[in-house]
Order: sequence, then structure tokens, then C-alpha cells
Amino acid sequence: MELFELTRTLVNINSVTGSEPECARFLSQYLPGLGLEVETQPVAGERCNVFAARGEPKVVLSTHMDTVPPFFGAREDAEFIYGRGSCDAKGIIAAQVAAARRLLGEGCSDFGLLFLVGEETTSEGAQAANLAPRGSRYIINGEPTDNRLAVGSKGNLWFRIEVQGRAAHSAYPELGDPAIEKLLDILADVRRLLLPQDPVFGPSTLNIGLISGGRAANVIPDHAEADILIRTIPEPPDVPNLRTRVERLLEGRCKLTLIRDTPPLKLEALEGYETQMVAFTTDLPSLTNWGRPLLIGPGSIHVAHTEGEKVPKAELLKAVEIYVKLTRELLARCDG
Repeated sequence: MELFELTRTLVNINSVTGSEPECARFLSQYLPGLGLEVETQPVAGERCNVFAARGEPKVVLSTHMDTVPPFFGAREDAEFIYGRGSCDAKGIIAAQVAAARRLLGEGCSDFGLLFLVGEETTSEGAQAANLAPRGSRYIINGEPTDNRLAVGSKGNLWFRIEVQGRAAHSAYPELGDPAIEKLLDILADVRRLLLPQDPVFGPSTLNIGLISGGRAANVIPDHAEADILIRTIPEPPDVPNLRTRVERLLEGRCKLTLIRDTPPLKLEALEGYETQMVAFTTDLPSLTNWGRPLLIGPGSIHVAHTEGEKVPKAELLKAVEIYVKLTRELLARCDG
């Protein structure tokens, strides 16, 4: 299966987070045909990571199989392949597989592929993989970076806020306790928090991504909740960090649940590669046992998670060359 066909095939497999088993089965059946030894790593229920290698893997190419919802299939024109996951990250899987095929054809060994579940939520696949490292010294993670090597990625601080009130007939509001109004006050205070900035990483940013609550327009709401997600940056160690400040601000005012706290990550640059800073979070902070991290991949993060998600065919082809070159260079470092 050539690069574009493999990309389309992967995009047409529905692997919205939690529904990755079909994609894992496809890859675990496809990769042995390239001459790789393949195993699956159980994560939860039928969900599993896929690991494939030739020899003792000193360098591992990795990305994720899951996508955000909703699923929609592939289409293409002369310039792009479209569809959910085309750039985040099915096209990257295809490019890494194509790079592995090229390396194997040149007689290269001692490298691997690691395809993970759950990156779009809490990186549970990466966390499971981190308990079973294979001795690699470098891990090249694939995310949409326009084929530029990332020198850093922001963290991800995700809270759920739940507020309880008391229901009543809306004609007699004095008998109730409006949970939505209390939630709005809390969110207003959260939005007034001073967010840190960094000259390299840029500013922290805050998004109120989900709000729900209430029962009907004529009922005082007895419950409301919201999810907030903050893209974090490195902070001075001698001042309270953002997580601590949020927890102190909301103490006693609501039920506060921490869903994810992934730290920002500084990454190294290599000579001969274009670089950039990325504001998104990856699996890399959860893969600390897999070697020194690098981050690069085809496609633009600006179209990921959108109805117009797409990946340029030219970038897919270039990504194959980049992954082959990086793997060779890093293997040479290991052997030097």
C-alpha cells in the first residue's frame, strides 16, 4: 500500500478516542508484512497500543491512532487528503510506516514504531507504554508541525468545575439556589487570573470549553458544570504555580476535579531542520522512559480538529524523507 492509499485507508477507520481497536487491529496485521516484529500493549478493555520493531530499537517513531469526534471519511484532490485524522494523526502514521519501509529496504535495523491510543484526552496509551519501555534512546513523536522540528510544547491543565444548587419554581427564585449563577461567578473569577508568559513559549491561554446545567427555563438550576483547559508554560519555581492558584481560588466554592496536568516540554533543535514552538500538548511528557524526545510531522495544527481537516500530499512525501533522515542520524549518534 503506497503512502496516499495508506493514509486514506487509515482515515476511513473510525478511531475516535475510545474506539481505536479496529485501527490497532489493522496496523498489527499490516506491519508484519513489512518485516517488523509486532506486539500489542493492553491499555483498557480492547484498547491497545501497537509496537513494531526490527532489531533492538534505539530510535522509535511514534504517534497516536485516536482522533477527536466526529468521524468523517477520506476524500482527496490533486493537492490534499481530507478527513478526520488526515493530519492528526493518520497521515503521520502512514508517513512513519513508509519511512520504516524505506529503512528496511536499505537494510537498516534497531528502530521501532509505537502507535498509541488516547492522546486526544488523557494520554492513557502513552502512560501504559511508559511502563513497558524497550530501551530506546530517542523517540520521534509525530504531530502536525508543518514538518518543522518543535523546540518546545505547552502543557495542558484541565479542570472540571461542578456546582450544586437547589431547584425551585422560577416564579419563586427565593426558594432556590441557582447553580448556574454561582458557576458564572466562578468562571468570571477564573478568567481574571493573571496568566504567566514566557519569552520562548509565549503566554498561557485559557479556554472554557464546555458548560452544562439546569433542567428547564422555568426551573431554578440545581446543578451546573464546566470544563476549563489552560495551555501552560514553564513557571518560576519560587512562586505558586497556576494549578495551585486555581485550586486556592476555588477552594470551598465547588467540586474541582483535575482531569489532566501535562507539563510543558522543552525540546532540542538539530542542525539542518526548520524549527518552531507549538502551543499544543503531546504524548511526549508521558513517554519519559522512551528516550530523548523530538517532535515533528506533516500538516498544520490550524486545521486539526476542524471540519476542514486536511494534509498536503507534498508534506506527507517530505515527512517520509524527514523521518528516514532523522532515524539514520539518531542511530548514528547511538553507534558513535
